[in-house]
Amino acid sequence: MKKIALVLVAVLAGMFSASAQKFALVDMEYILKNIPSYEMANEQLNQVSQRWQREVDDLKKEADTMYKNYQSDMVFLTDEQKKKKEAEIVAKEKEASQLQYKYFGPQGELFKKRESLIKPIQDEIYNAMKKVSEERGFQVIFDRASSQSILFASPRIDVSNEVLSKLGYGK
Repeated sequence: MKKIALVLVAVLAGMFSASAQKFALVDMEYILKNIPSYEMANEQLNQVSQRWQREVDDLKKEADTMYKNYQSDMVFLTDEQKKKKEAEIVAKEKEASQLQYKYFGPQGELFKKRESLIKPIQDEIYNAMKKVSEERGFQVIFDRASSQSILFASPRIDVSNEVLSKLGYGK
């Protein structure tokens, strides 16, 4: 009987502590769309990415042209010349692959550029959310934009505009 009473008390205590927790939602897509520096950083990243992609594409086209020329001239080439042309083509393809990895690889230039442009903005947003959380007594703030499990949420618990206000972009 004592065990049942203890379990009942523990369950009730858990329910009351769970109901006392306050939580809120933010919409990170909405917040980011309303920060001009984020849009500018994204545009800058797109321009750099496109320029680097053109460089990689140019090298790949050059390798393709070299291969097509090799195929058309192959009957006129000696074995030694064939090997030399094949090595040049392979070298050009390798150069294109290395350049692509340098720019777009996991720790590539695009990653570093994104890190330098976007991370400070994300840190500002995090600090603003932390301030809103501390001021309003929230234990948790969820991102409704990235959570597919939130089917409906009352607009009253969305603090996106408060976060924007803390960042100086009042709505």
